[in-house]
Amino acid sequence: MSNRAVVVDPNAPGRLVLREVAEPVTDRGEAVVRVRAISLNRGEVRRSGMAPAGWRPGWDLAGVVERAAADGSGPSVGARVVGLLLEGAWAERLAVPTHALADLPDKVTFAQAATFPVAGLTALHALAKGGLALGRRVLITGATGGVGDFAVQLARLAGAHVTAVARRSDQTAVLREWGAHEVVVGDEIPPTPKYDLIIDSVGGRTLGTALAALERAGVCVTLGVSAAPEVTFDARAFFVAGRSTLYGLYLFTELGCEPAKVGLGRLAQLVAAGQLAPHISLARPWTEVARVADELMARRFPGKAVLTLD
Repeated sequence: MSNRAVVVDPNAPGRLVLREVAEPVTDRGEAVVRVRAISLNRGEVRRSGMAPAGWRPGWDLAGVVERAAADGSGPSVGARVVGLLLEGAWAERLAVPTHALADLPDKVTFAQAATFPVAGLTALHALAKGGLALGRRVLITGATGGVGDFAVQLARLAGAHVTAVARRSDQTAVLREWGAHEVVVGDEIPPTPKYDLIIDSVGGRTLGTALAALERAGVCVTLGVSAAPEVTFDARAFFVAGRSTLYGLYLFTELGCEPAKVGLGRLAQLVAAGQLAPHISLARPWTEVARVADELMARRFPGKAVLTLD
């Protein structure tokens, strides 16, 4: 049986191509999934630009269980599922640990589900670091990105007052549509008002100035450096505020405490109930993976890009 996957080829335009790969081999706690849709994240695309020939990228997947796990755990054959892998998820057929698989309600499409794993789970875990969000002020940088999209919607759903940060003024309207009460434009966060929770995926000057806008005992979660990894900030302003926390979040570490299937199930139920709406800017066949990856890195669209498999 044919099984193709996206692999790195340094000699190909865009470095990403489809190639025949071996059939998946499963452990007892893994199911074989026939993949129907995948989504792209900047992290795996960035690594693809440096990875050796043959490396297989991919974190996010959605599809149908072809063979259930031998230990009886997880979804049954024929179940529609969403899943997450450490790498190699962009393939036709995969072995996926059942702790990283969640069932999909019929109302949730494969394309919608493919946006959940990295972006949705990261937003969920980041918001959890701030505790109860009801009535609290939340600032979200990089708000037009995949994580930002989920974070804005989930924070609004949780009852927070949401301020989104955009790079350009023409992004203001879409962020308000996604649920932001206010929008800040630019790479500098004003010192007032103060925020109980800041979720930052930008780094650089944005994170440096955001720290001065933390409320006393507030929490800033840093999870990306799309602008710059180097950050300069006024340490005195930070510690004088009192008991503020700067938390570095790496999703795959967080999942050591809570299996991916838990958060994926929550996200799926919210989408099925009409309370959460992933924004898919690009939906293309997976044969166009190199082109879409280039558009993602060039920031040519907000939200998520999803690739569908035949």
